[in-house]
Amino acid sequence: MAELLRLAQRVIDVANGDPTTGNLILGSPLAFATTYRGAARCCLGIPGWKHDFAQGVAMARAADPISLAGVIYYTYVPAIPSGALLPDATALCDTADALAIAERSADEIALHVTQTARGITLAHRNDPEREAGFALLAQVRDAAVQQRFALLIVPVVDIHLAEQKARSGDLDGAIGLARAVVEDLFDSGGAFSSAPATAVLVESLLRRGGDKDVLDAQAAIDRLAAVPTDAGFVLHEIWLLRLRALLARSRGDEAGYRDYRDRYRKFATELGFEGHIALAEAMT
Repeated sequence: MAELLRLAQRVIDVANGDPTTGNLILGSPLAFATTYRGAARCCLGIPGWKHDFAQGVAMARAADPISLAGVIYYTYVPAIPSGALLPDATALCDTADALAIAERSADEIALHVTQTARGITLAHRNDPEREAGFALLAQVRDAAVQQRFALLIVPVVDIHLAEQKARSGDLDGAIGLARAVVEDLFDSGGAFSSAPATAVLVESLLRRGGDKDVLDAQAAIDRLAAVPTDAGFVLHEIWLLRLRALLARSRGDEAGYRDYRDRYRKFATELGFEGHIALAEAMT
């Protein structure tokens, strides 16, 4: 993420405010670079990431469908599952507009990219629209398996399927699928998704609650904590606070639970991570 931040800033500096500079392949390289800077800042806990995301979307709206699709993808697909953004009215509007434009463009890549962003956004809402989100994610996963879209999207979809299994009470199914996803992500170095995927696994294990489940949850937490990251990389750190709080409570350590919970709440607020703020507030 430190290298991404450096390179994104270089593109921003070279563009010097012109969204079309270097538009040989993409309509607005500046929109992409601004969005990438937002992603890097978000991961590193540097203020300004929300403004970067909003500015990137605004610039991409005036560019081509591919630019808009890519910017929407790199804004919402990492940020909502990682707990930085909520699937709020802005996310709903942005993803709906981008999907409609992609559908009119007849560009298959733009279509799958925006289907993913829209699907992720809807899948994280607690309303009937969730089912429409999973339907979109199923289409994207099928396209990837058929080699019409990037295979890297498969674990992103599968961890949402695992979470849905857990929500419906199928903890065995959720744990089995989450284990497979976590293994794949750690093998491939999927930094954006490793922590939320580990969270699905750990929370499902703790809900099932067997002695071995608790030990497996501890091992999953330790594995995430051992991943080498750039200095200041907060995506793992904030999830670890939440998961350690839940682990402490499962072991009857109420003092440890309250300590981790309070640190989690404070850190989420300092970062402005809306999803984590909501999760932390729900921890009694």
